[in-house]
This record gives sequence, C-alpha cells and structure tokens, in this order.
Amino acid sequence: METIKLGQDGAAVCPLCIGTWAWGDKLFWNYGSDEEDAKQLQVAFQAALDAGTTFFDTAEVYGFGLSEKYLGQFIQQSDRPIQIATKFGPAPWRFTAQSVSDALTESLKRLGLERVSLYQVHWPFSFFMSQETLMNALADEVQRGRIEAVGVSNYSAEQMQQAYKILAARGVKLASNQVRYSLLTRQIETNGILDTARQLGVTILAYSPLAQGLLTGKYTASSAEKPTGARRIDPRFSKEGLQKIEPVISILKKIGDRHGRTPAQVALNWLIAQGNLVAIAGAKNANQVQQNAGALGW
Repeated sequence: METIKLGQDGAAVCPLCIGTWAWGDKLFWNYGSDEEDAKQLQVAFQAALDAGTTFFDTAEVYGFGLSEKYLGQFIQQSDRPIQIATKFGPAPWRFTAQSVSDALTESLKRLGLERVSLYQVHWPFSFFMSQETLMNALADEVQRGRIEAVGVSNYSAEQMQQAYKILAARGVKLASNQVRYSLLTRQIETNGILDTARQLGVTILAYSPLAQGLLTGKYTASSAEKPTGARRIDPRFSKEGLQKIEPVISILKKIGDRHGRTPAQVALNWLIAQGNLVAIAGAKNANQVQQNAGALGW
C-alpha cells in the first residue's frame, strides 16, 4: 500500500483516509446511534482495514463525541495498527491553553488512546484565544507525546503561514491543512492555499473530495434518486445544479470505463495523483469503503 508522510515530520499514512463525520451524526446526516447502525459501522471499519486504509479522520463535534467513541470501541477490538486524526474546536468558552489540553484528554478517553497521529484545529477562530496561545498549547502536547503531529483545518494561506511560524519557533512543524477540495471545488488552487502548503511542506487533507456525492454519478437531473439529509437544502443537488455538472460526470465515466473504475474512483484518484495530498472520503458501510478503496493502486 502506498503511503504519504503528513508534513515533514509526521507519520506515513495511506493517501486515502476514511472520514467519519456521519458516524453517529443525526443532525446533518440523519444517521442514528442504535445498535444496528453501530454494527454496520463496525463492518465498515473492518472493511477499511482489510482494504489497507488504516487512517481515520474524526472530530470531537462529530455526533457530539459519538464518532470518536465508535472508533475507540472498534480500535480496542482490533490488533491492527491504526492511525487517527481528530480535531479541537476553538469555541467561546475555551480561551486558555488548559482548555486545549482538557479537550485532547477527553478525545483520547473516547478513542481509548494515549496518542493521536494528528491533532487538528477544526477552524480558525482567534477572537477568544490567540493563535500564539493555541499553537503553543499544541506544541506542548507534542512534547508531552500525546500528539504526533499538529494540523489545522479551513485555514487560509496567511493563517497557515502564521501557524507554521509560531510552531516552528517551538521546533514543531505544521503537518497539514484540511480544506474542501474536489474537481468541483478548486478554490485552493487560486487563493494561495495549495501553493503555500507546497512551499511550507504542509500536506493537504482534502475533505468532501466527492463534493458530498455529486461526483459519484449517483445523482443526475433525470435520476429518481433523491438527495437526503443535508443534501436536500444544497442548491448543487437541484435539477439545475445537476445539469450544470453533467459534462464533468460524463468525462469521469469515460475515463472510468477505460480503467474499469467508477466516476467516484476516478475523482478520488485525480486528487491523490497530485501528491502531497490525502483524500478524506466519508463512508458509513462496507460497500462505500470498498468503493473508495478502488481509487488506489492505479
């Protein structure tokens, strides 16, 4: 299985990461927390390991901690080496370095781990806590051994440079920036984020690499398949929005036909092939995991 290093000093991980936002989340993804859902997720977890995709991305806010709890349960039942990336959410009631440490402690408890491969700042927010306080608190945790690498999420090029500079003063390299990136969402190519990441040696973690399913070919203007959950209010899933992307889906299908792959696998492969990038593809069942894994190795 091919691997990619997180930043300059981070762990070597699979360039396809399993996203777990939907695990236990009812608010956005209409996914319950009953026993059957848990069983389905455990099967998906095992399918990921069988496919060689052992890198999982979660966050304390996903399912209000339930995503981390599920992962923790599944990890304890496995003897395979697994790498976890989770996220800290800067919020109004968190304005001290101790609050960062406390949040990490709670995440580690839910995950049943003593250390995570990547700990990320979920979004830039410096009104109540300065970036100096935040990044120095994260550097402290690297030195304590509870974080292998520090990442950020949704940071602009300028914010990424600032975080990099503060961490570097502590001898810590910023490992990653998790941003929205897909064939249909390419702003990072022109707003400086992609160029800055390459200059600094920061790995891009691309979330929503299939544009919430738009790039799978499942949803078309003439299809009977109707979007559910958060997709129902997304204008991209309207008839007009789906008509607009039909030329892209057509090209993905043509390329996929030549290689025996699906449009989704082509779209994920396109991201991974650029290098210095990990695609985070969400999956709630074994079939979705296996489909995503088909983006690798070609």
